[in-house]
Amino acid sequence: MEPYQEMRRKRQQLSEEEAIALLQQSTSGVLSLVDEEGYPYGVPLSYVYHDNKLYFHSALSGHKINAIRHSDKASFCIITQDEVHPETFTTHYRSVICFGSVRIIDDERQKLETLHLLGKRYNPDEQAVEDEIEKGFDRLLMIEFSIEHITGKEAGELAKGKTLPH
Repeated sequence: MEPYQEMRRKRQQLSEEEAIALLQQSTSGVLSLVDEEGYPYGVPLSYVYHDNKLYFHSALSGHKINAIRHSDKASFCIITQDEVHPETFTTHYRSVICFGSVRIIDDERQKLETLHLLGKRYNPDEQAVEDEIEKGFDRLLMIEFSIEHITGKEAGELAKGKTLPH
């Protein structure tokens, strides 16, 4: 049996390439984890996509870190369009959900590399990124989300016109 359910409304499903393009364009989403008590925990985060992985930064401790240490299973969701059309009782939306495993990066070199990726995603000024990393490197963690399955979906009204943002 497939570990991931197939999308019911295939006509609304985005290709993997389209879903990745939306991940590359977006800047934030919700990371969902399972905490030590078995409760779902969703936390909004900034991220960077690189080589079929997502990277997030975090404080050294807290609910998110405890949940990651409890279970490596996770999902991540972005919504790139959410346009309400009251006259038709519908929403024109595009969204992407990633399923996979999450881990705290222990290797200092990889932590630095992924922190650079994240920093440059939000600020192209290399010196500003370097200065910011130097200020906080010892007070943060980097988290890696390995994407095992990705699914994108859009409203039927958008599927007809296929006008993905550039």
